[in-house]
Amino acid sequence: MQKSVRYNEGHALYLAFLARKEGTKRGFLSKKAAEASRWHEKWFALYQNVLFYFEGEQSGRPAGMYLLEGCSCERTPAPPKAASGAVGGKDSLDKQYYFTVLFGHEGQKPLELRCEEEHEGKEWMDAIHQASYSDILIEREVLMQKYIHLVQIVETEKIAANQLRHQLEDQDTEIERLKSEIIALNKTKERMRPYQGNQEDEDPDIKKIKKVQSFMRGWLCRRKWKTIVQDYICSPHAESMRKRNQIVFNMVEAESEYVHQLYVLVNCFLRPLRMAASSKKPPITHDDVSSIFLNSETIMFLHEIFHQGLKARIANWPTLILADLFDILLPMLNIYQEFVRNHQYSLQVLANCKQNRDFDKLLKQYEANPACEGRMLETFLTYPMFQIPRYIITLHELLAHTPHEHVERKSLEFAKSKLEELSRIMHDEVSDTENIRKNLAIERMIVEGCDILLDTSQTFIRQGSLIQVPSVERGKLSKVRLGSLSLKKEGERQCFLFTKHFLICTRSSGGKLHLLKTGGVLSLIECTLIEEPDASEDDSKGSGQVFGHLDFKIVVEPPDSAPFTVVLLAPSRQEKAAWTSDISQCVDNIRCNGLMTIVFEENSKVTVPHMIKSDARLHRDDKDICFSKTLNSCKVPQIRYASVERLLERLTDLRFLSIDFLNTFLHTYRIFTTAAVVLEKLSDIYKRPFTSIPVRSLELFFATSQNNRNEHLADGKSPHLCRKFSSPPPLAVSRTSSPVRARKLSLTSPLNSKIGALDLSASSTTSSPTSTYSPATSPPPHTAVLETVSGDRTVSESTPAVDIAELSPCRSPSTPRHLRYRPSGGQTADNTHCSVSPASAFAIATAAAGHGSPPGFNNSERTCDKEFIIRRTATNRVLNVLRHWVSKHSQDFELNNELKMNVLNLLEEVLRDPDLLPQERKATANILRALSQDDQDDTHIKMEDIIQMIDCPKAECFETLSAMELAEQITLLDHIVFRSIPYEEFLGQGWMKLDKNERTPYIMKTSQHFNDMSNLVASQIMNYADVSSRANCIEKWVAVADICRCMHNYNGVLEITSALNRSAIYRLKKTWAKVSKQTKALMDKLQKIVSSEGRFKNLRETLKNNCNPPAVPYLGMYLTDLAFIEEGTPNFTEEGLVNFSKMRMISHIIREIRQFQQTSYRIDHQPKVTQYLLDKTLIIDEDTLYELSLKIEPRLPA
Repeated sequence: MQKSVRYNEGHALYLAFLARKEGTKRGFLSKKAAEASRWHEKWFALYQNVLFYFEGEQSGRPAGMYLLEGCSCERTPAPPKAASGAVGGKDSLDKQYYFTVLFGHEGQKPLELRCEEEHEGKEWMDAIHQASYSDILIEREVLMQKYIHLVQIVETEKIAANQLRHQLEDQDTEIERLKSEIIALNKTKERMRPYQGNQEDEDPDIKKIKKVQSFMRGWLCRRKWKTIVQDYICSPHAESMRKRNQIVFNMVEAESEYVHQLYVLVNCFLRPLRMAASSKKPPITHDDVSSIFLNSETIMFLHEIFHQGLKARIANWPTLILADLFDILLPMLNIYQEFVRNHQYSLQVLANCKQNRDFDKLLKQYEANPACEGRMLETFLTYPMFQIPRYIITLHELLAHTPHEHVERKSLEFAKSKLEELSRIMHDEVSDTENIRKNLAIERMIVEGCDILLDTSQTFIRQGSLIQVPSVERGKLSKVRLGSLSLKKEGERQCFLFTKHFLICTRSSGGKLHLLKTGGVLSLIECTLIEEPDASEDDSKGSGQVFGHLDFKIVVEPPDSAPFTVVLLAPSRQEKAAWTSDISQCVDNIRCNGLMTIVFEENSKVTVPHMIKSDARLHRDDKDICFSKTLNSCKVPQIRYASVERLLERLTDLRFLSIDFLNTFLHTYRIFTTAAVVLEKLSDIYKRPFTSIPVRSLELFFATSQNNRNEHLADGKSPHLCRKFSSPPPLAVSRTSSPVRARKLSLTSPLNSKIGALDLSASSTTSSPTSTYSPATSPPPHTAVLETVSGDRTVSESTPAVDIAELSPCRSPSTPRHLRYRPSGGQTADNTHCSVSPASAFAIATAAAGHGSPPGFNNSERTCDKEFIIRRTATNRVLNVLRHWVSKHSQDFELNNELKMNVLNLLEEVLRDPDLLPQERKATANILRALSQDDQDDTHIKMEDIIQMIDCPKAECFETLSAMELAEQITLLDHIVFRSIPYEEFLGQGWMKLDKNERTPYIMKTSQHFNDMSNLVASQIMNYADVSSRANCIEKWVAVADICRCMHNYNGVLEITSALNRSAIYRLKKTWAKVSKQTKALMDKLQKIVSSEGRFKNLRETLKNNCNPPAVPYLGMYLTDLAFIEEGTPNFTEEGLVNFSKMRMISHIIREIRQFQQTSYRIDHQPKVTQYLLDKTLIIDEDTLYELSLKIEPRLPA
């Protein structure tokens, strides 16, 4: 019997009886035994889709049964004959007919049968094939597809019939009118008959005069109509109609391309994978195929119908009516919502399937199909994500050129509103999908793979090249120099930062990435970041001089192995500040979350996730805020629209801080507010934290704390005594008092309950947990102290408190080893009573670790004052935001001296706070130091320095410079110009305004530099008089462009290819005939990469999948994206709320631009080459170039 099939024995016997009497096919067959290669003759009976076999023809009870639904039957060759067999036996074997029944169920063995006659075997195979119902299932699927198609056609025909009916009615009315006119004309004709006889007798001269008059009337009429037509052609209405028709033509072309993409997706991937899932050894299951593609086939059918309708409308040009097509399309576009919702999951399923080698090999085979044009499956799955916004833009352009009295104006506006509503719903899913695509692209580049990148909560932050110092032993750096060539080559690492992990990879010669065997994947929860070397260590004294203060350390303390240190070097101080700021922001974010989690779990039964979930202000729409369905990295709904006050409230919410929100806010805040308002809010949260944070947070913070505390005291045990806590963010205490910036992350690690914990207990339990007391009136019976023990002093083993403190996990790893906790008086480590929250106790302990507590706020007060945690958390939040603002957005302070002075005043006020923890004091000092530095990027050469060089040698000519030298210096210049653009110029489309040179001077300089380089290439080619020299010059410039491509300078590639495509160069047929075929093929390849087709789709895929910084992308691509966003969506809603979804999209583009800006090339400046490249005397203007081109190769006579 088959597995996993339930049946009733009586029912089976009844079916066997029917099979014996009324079976479709009955007879004797030989069945091969499973245990041995022996054949047993059985009597088989087939009834519907069940095959019974009996021991004999007269047997009443079946020996077995098989369910044939979904099976397949095929003939098999006869088994090999034995060498010793008789001749007669061989003949009988040759006549026998063998066939096998294969079942679709897993684990079901095939049924091998044979019969004596061939025709009988074929009859059995046909009967089994019919019983499997395979043809019916295929036919049913085909019929369902045809049914859907016909239903859609019927709906279309109904609408067309209604239109034809109205047209017929209009024609009937017109016919009646024409009949009445004909009757009137006939009557007039009858009245004119008496005069016809007289006309025949007219004078010939009179006839000639009438003929001339008729000709003149016709000429005047034609002239009048010609004037009318010319006036209309030049009218604004005609211009608008021409633009409208052009928009429709472009829409048809885009729709045709989109239908082709869907066709490739379905026919090159979906249907072959379905067939592969039905094979004997399927590399993928049908469920996974459905999860990956979902309703892609239905989307293809829908757009094929829509495309056919568009082509039918084009056939009726110039009358283009589109509203009815959108009326048909709109009800069916809801399938896109399901597709977008499933898109994130489909990419995850695809990533999991790729771990199967057979599937990955099969997928690469499909992707090699010429129809795919080198694109991957993920690319085709992403195309439907952008179709709805494309329709919205098309309708927006159509409405801009459609008169208000137009017949389909209202229909188009209705279609646009419906599509925008659908787009808002879909947009909520896009940000997570883009992040997953980025993670999967990085995971695919790593040869060994990386499972942590498959986590949907893992958000990509930044990537770049860093140099790793080879060895660190006993805290001493090996003696190496930054400028050594071996360190740069062997120590160069490709690093990737995510919200929870830090990846360190090496790059092979083929471009593939390999994770380091030791320390390749660093969990930030186990890391301590030290941004500056400790001045107290002998080796570190020289490290700042050796490495130019470009090094920073990551101390890793894994729970299951020995700690180790990773020392990394950044190419510049700006890159070091960017890396350390992002790493510390990730660390601080997790640490802040962990600290608040500890506080809430200890003081209340309400946990932090439950507290955030129960706070309706974080997920419920209100008049001043609207949320999307997408969750950020903190598992909180992202903001779609909000007032400025709610955005500032989210910025200073102490329970969480999303890095994506912080980056978006700091990139775009000047659109909806000012820096003074933001700074005022930060100052307010620091000075009055309890009045600035949401009331709901305070209510939940102090909820049920008294009940919990009394219960723990009554039991005499605290379940949180052995919990490991981190010091308050943002900084951990270093081993000395020098201003070291170090951040420690160590939250809720699993510990043995037998290990001693930090005990800050108080015997009195009557006081309220939230109340404070005066040390003068009621000092606590037991106080906690931290003693300083000399480094050479041996701690006695007879002191249990000291031993436990040294082994206790509650001691901060950043606490100096010569500081040990000792309970005062007779208090022992065994006392488990504690009226202080562990978070408060740990804050006190880490504060005391910094050379004693500051005066004005003693340990006893901190022990009993839970408000201390809120004040410290608020201070840390302010410092975190300011550090991120100063380190990553320093241009704000360079351009606004008043803002800089206000921040300095606030930081100085923070430093004067007597209750400031040592970690916070060091953080404040570091921000002050970073803000006071006049030149944070002194290692970068600037364009002004290159231009103003007067001691340069004489510029060389083009022939003496190699292609490598030209490509390197072009890349250096392009990156210098690209790097100098401040990010605020990307806001507000300033480059498209009349005062663009004042609003966006650096973008204009970049554009001018692009044009100058392109003009230089064209001018250099035209300087040669003979054909061979021009051909050699073109080949050399193409080689320079290819080297630029290898160096990821796609801006330089486009500079050269655009020069070669100029009309003055492109028309030189004799010159191009001398260019080699290899050069032409290479140029075609380069042009394909930087082509503007499909909004630079090839360049975008190259930057995402095959390009790591340093790189120089084409700036115009990003400016097009920003203009697309600015024109498509407003900054504010009708209610006056900030469109933060738009701000998020703008911020993502700016972050990608800044990612390429921050990583510099390691190219030495060669003055002789740059002087040639920047020599504007070599540039010929466009008109002169074309005249020179005509002179070199004149036009051929027509």
